[in-house]
Amino acid sequence: MANMCAFEVLEGKYDSGLVLLADHAMALVPAEYGDLGLDRSVFARHIAYDIGIEALTRALAAKLSCPAVMATFSRLLIDPNRGEDDPTLIMKLSDGAIIPANHPLSPDERERRLERYHRPYHHAIDALIEKSAEATGRPPLVISLHSFTPFWKGAARPWHTGVLWDGDPRAVRPLIDALAVIEGVIVGDNEPYDGALKGDTVNRHCMEKGIAHALLEVRQDLIADSGGVALWAGRIAPILAALNADDDMHVLRRFPSRA
Repeated sequence: MANMCAFEVLEGKYDSGLVLLADHAMALVPAEYGDLGLDRSVFARHIAYDIGIEALTRALAAKLSCPAVMATFSRLLIDPNRGEDDPTLIMKLSDGAIIPANHPLSPDERERRLERYHRPYHHAIDALIEKSAEATGRPPLVISLHSFTPFWKGAARPWHTGVLWDGDPRAVRPLIDALAVIEGVIVGDNEPYDGALKGDTVNRHCMEKGIAHALLEVRQDLIADSGGVALWAGRIAPILAALNADDDMHVLRRFPSRA
């Protein structure tokens, strides 16, 4: 895709007080990079994007009438959910796949990817949060959406969904509690990953600023088709609406970080 934009904004009611983010929604690569030296089939795998998250983000934004911003570029090009100084920002090897176009990588090319893709996406997040805050006179609740693989290194992951977080429990505790009462649903608390990561999206845009937030993961096999997306959007939307109605989600409050 030539001259691709680094992000897509889903317009919604900015006075809703809710903003959705999707760092790994898509697996696009600008035409000048070809397939990064990889077999095209790699871009259907989880290492290229979060399977099911684009569709889930669109469904939730529609149900909740709230704005969202999604990164369009593959994490194999550059990972928008990493700080600029993170050694995993541009991966040379991902889950057994060597990325030829990423090694060796010159400082100029690294800066080029930051300037054309990583930074514009984060500027779009800043703009969306600011626009929401201007519309309501108070900070929005921010929910970052991701998905995870059902197996990792041969081991099954038992969770259906997980909530990742660092030091701010305001949105996290009620979100975990509400998901846990759904029959048959196993919820991970900082599983399958730890949510404290310096410089990642929610650390940068929420933790450091005192904005209430949570990172919500859904297992990829559960949202891999339209039926799964509809089911999980139907489950998640009312929970987020209830969270968003809590005044405590719209107050700036800084918490100590573990990152």
